[in-house]
Amino acid sequence: MSIRNAVLIVAGGQGLRARTDVHSNPKQYVQVLGNAVIWHTIKLFLASSKTDVILVVVADGHENIYNQAVLGINDKRLMAAIIGGNSRQQSVFAGLTALSATNPDCVLIHDAARPCLAQRSLAEVYASLSTHKAVLVGTPVADTLKKLGTGSLETIDRTNIWNAQTPQAFDFNLIFDVHRKAVLENNTSFTDDCGLAEWAGQNITMIDGGTGNFKITNPDDFELAECILKGRSIMLNDTRVGTGYDVHAFEPGDLVILGGVSIPHNKKLKGHSDADVALHAITDAMLGALADGDIGTHFPPSDPQWKGVSSDRFLIDAVRRVQDKGGKIRHIDLTIVCEEPKIGAHRPAMKKSIATICNLEEDRISVKATTSERLGFTGRREGIAALATVTLGLPEEI
Repeated sequence: MSIRNAVLIVAGGQGLRARTDVHSNPKQYVQVLGNAVIWHTIKLFLASSKTDVILVVVADGHENIYNQAVLGINDKRLMAAIIGGNSRQQSVFAGLTALSATNPDCVLIHDAARPCLAQRSLAEVYASLSTHKAVLVGTPVADTLKKLGTGSLETIDRTNIWNAQTPQAFDFNLIFDVHRKAVLENNTSFTDDCGLAEWAGQNITMIDGGTGNFKITNPDDFELAECILKGRSIMLNDTRVGTGYDVHAFEPGDLVILGGVSIPHNKKLKGHSDADVALHAITDAMLGALADGDIGTHFPPSDPQWKGVSSDRFLIDAVRRVQDKGGKIRHIDLTIVCEEPKIGAHRPAMKKSIATICNLEEDRISVKATTSERLGFTGRREGIAALATVTLGLPEEI
C-alpha cells in the first residue's frame, strides 16, 4: 500500500508540569470541552481531506486510557496506536518504522498536546510539501530576549528568531533515513525532528503557525485551549440545510446496496454506479447545502470511469468539499422508501457505514424506513426511493 500523507502524533509524555489535584492524568488525556486533548488533536487532522493515515505513539501502560480517549472516532484513517520508547526521539523513530509499511510520501510529526492548530496552517503545510522536503511550523519571537549572566543582563537580537512548534513535516524517506543514521551513531541529543534534518544538512521552510498553536504545558493552559477550541466551534455559525432525493429501479440480481451495506435480495438496483440510492440522496443533500451543484455535476453518468463504482466515492468527495470550506457536518437524516427488502435489521450497520464515510458520530445520523402503502412505483415493488436532509455548519465568511 502506498499513501501520500501520514501524520505521526507523539503522545508518550507524562505531562508532569500540567498535573494538579484536578488534572491527575497525563495532559494529553485531560478532558477539554468533553473530550480528551488527544481527541481534539486527532480530529483536527481528520478534518483535512489531505490526511491519509494517522498513527499515535503512546507510552507503555497508557494503552487503555488512550483507547478510552478516542472512543467515538470512527475513521479508518486512524491506525491502532503503538508503544513508544523512553525518549521523544525513540518514540518518533518507532512511529516512523511502523509507518514505513504504508510507504507514505510525506509525514507530519505533531505533539499530542497541541490541539489548537488552525486548519489554514495545516493546509499551508500540506501545500508546502509539494515543493519542499522539510517544513517547520513556528512563530516569530515577539518579546525582547535577555540573557542572564553573572550579575548582568544582555539583550539578544530577536531578528529571525522563531519559536519552533509542530507539526514538523518532511519527505518520509528523508526523515526516516536521518533517524536511522542517528540510531546507528547513538546520537540522542535532538529535541525535535527539524534538529535531525538540520544535522543532515537539509534546508527547512518556515510557516507561521500563530500563537494559538501552543503546547499545553502548565495547568492554566487547559483553560486557554478550551477558549480557543470553543471559539472556533462558535465561528461555524453559518448553518446550511440541504435536501436530496434519488430513485433507482430494480433489475434481476441477488443483493441491494443501501448506505454502503450489502443486503441480500432477489433483485438489485439498476444504475451507472452501484446504484446506492441512500448514499446518492445524502451526497446530493450535502452538495445542496454547499450550493455546489449535484451528484450528476461532479460525477456525470455519461463518464465511463464511474460505471459500477462504489457510491461511497461520491459521498467522500462531498465530505471533502465541506472540509475544504472549513465546515462541519452537524446532522444527517435519511429516509428510505420501499416495500422490499426490509430495512429494520440493517439500520445499525447503515448508520455505522455512513458514520465512517462522513467521519461523524453515529448519534448524528438518523436512518429511517417507510413504505408508500403499496402506492406508486415503490408500492408496486419496482424500485426504491431515498430522501435525505443534511445540516452543515460553515464559517460565517463563506
